[in-house]
Amino acid sequence: MAKPKPKEQQQNATVNENNELSIFEALIPVVVLVAMLAYNVYVFGDDALSGSNQFILLLGGAVAAVVGIRNKVPYKRMLAEVAENVKSTTGALLILLMVGALAGTWLASGIIPAMIYYGLQVLNPTIFLAACVIICAVISVATGSSWTTSATVGIALVGIGEALGIGMGMTAGAVLSGAYFGDKLSPLSDTTNLAPAMAGGELFTHIKYMLYTTVPTISVTLLVFIIIGLNIDTSGQADVASILTSIEASFNINGWLFLVPVVVVGLIIKKTPPLAALLVGTLLGALFALIFQPNVVAGIAGAQQLDLQSGYRGILEAITVSTEIPTDNQALSDLFAAKGMAGMLGTIWLIVCAMVFGGVMDGIGALARITKALLSLASSTFSLFASTVGSCLALNVTASDQYLAIVVPGKMFSKAYADKGLAPENLSRTLEDSGTVTSVLIPWNTCGAYHSGVLGVGVTDYFFYAVFNWLSPIMTLLFAAFNIKIKQLVHKKVRPVPETTP
Repeated sequence: MAKPKPKEQQQNATVNENNELSIFEALIPVVVLVAMLAYNVYVFGDDALSGSNQFILLLGGAVAAVVGIRNKVPYKRMLAEVAENVKSTTGALLILLMVGALAGTWLASGIIPAMIYYGLQVLNPTIFLAACVIICAVISVATGSSWTTSATVGIALVGIGEALGIGMGMTAGAVLSGAYFGDKLSPLSDTTNLAPAMAGGELFTHIKYMLYTTVPTISVTLLVFIIIGLNIDTSGQADVASILTSIEASFNINGWLFLVPVVVVGLIIKKTPPLAALLVGTLLGALFALIFQPNVVAGIAGAQQLDLQSGYRGILEAITVSTEIPTDNQALSDLFAAKGMAGMLGTIWLIVCAMVFGGVMDGIGALARITKALLSLASSTFSLFASTVGSCLALNVTASDQYLAIVVPGKMFSKAYADKGLAPENLSRTLEDSGTVTSVLIPWNTCGAYHSGVLGVGVTDYFFYAVFNWLSPIMTLLFAAFNIKIKQLVHKKVRPVPETTP
């Protein structure tokens, strides 16, 4: 589950078509948006996500609206699609707020510091990145959620990596590679269920068929991170002892703290809604903060000792605003800081603006027009696969939504695959290999914005290291090019009914 969205809404999503719109007109907003974003990032650099990118997305939506008006698309229709798009992200926005709250209480309670403390003793730079991939893969398969994996284990692993002197982009790439392995394969994931539903296949047939491309991709990913680990030059290895001492001086570290993340993961495995599970994790984190870290909570509130008022103030500040836990080790200053709910508002702003652009593009029929143009290029089996991949990537960029990148191509291409005698598993696997996993590589896509905000690492910083995510569409195209495991439709033979004599 990448993010919450009612299954009925996913499967019944409409695709607005506009036969009057040319492919040139449909691409105008995309070209203008990409050009404006490129220049904006050039001018603002890493600060582009602080607000200027958000306004550029609104300008892109305005360009799309002008194209729509010139093609006699009613303003109300465009506005209705924007409203529907924003509405569809409600669960995701609430989860972002709750992740900020959870990070705050998990820092104040010592949960994240405990993970870093024990992680530093177990994980060394040589095996760390490969271990990140495996740990996150296991958690995401068990929970079916890349979002939950990133918001819990992912945050801790980024902290451990920074303490070891490993670049945050490297660690975030390893975390996301493992997290999307499970998001793509777990039967608990909604994208894993959505893809075969759109293609007309069956869930477990789809999962089994995905293994053909997924196993080689994750194997190459692990190999890459093993090679990086063997050649990595870190500065943090020698400082581990002093870091451990500083953590012990600032927090009461013990094994009981791990009970909270275990409960949260258990709730997700039991198919508890993510928002509810994160709320439970936040409240348990607050309780454990009061029990195990009274001095930390009092310090956040600016008090000398813990009482009812300082406890209440300290917990609420940890949940809602940015907090920092002072230590005598400069290396821990960034690790022992949490954004709270307020720190997620920039990401929420980005998602809302991206949904405005995607909504207008859908409302004027541009998304369907671009997909149809790609479909018209599919004269051979390979070009059909390539058109599907291109369509998924284009929709992740233009619609800024992972689900639309699965639903729209799934609806548009299902008949083309059947006409070529290809089993629906081919389409569903390609939707996952290109639609699901690449969403996190687009800064203004809801998935890219979410993971970047949660992990505190820019998309451009982790893009190259998210090996599993950008290698997956390449792998599926290689299989198509060499005709490897391309399943054909099997037509069941109907046995003739023997004639009966009267």
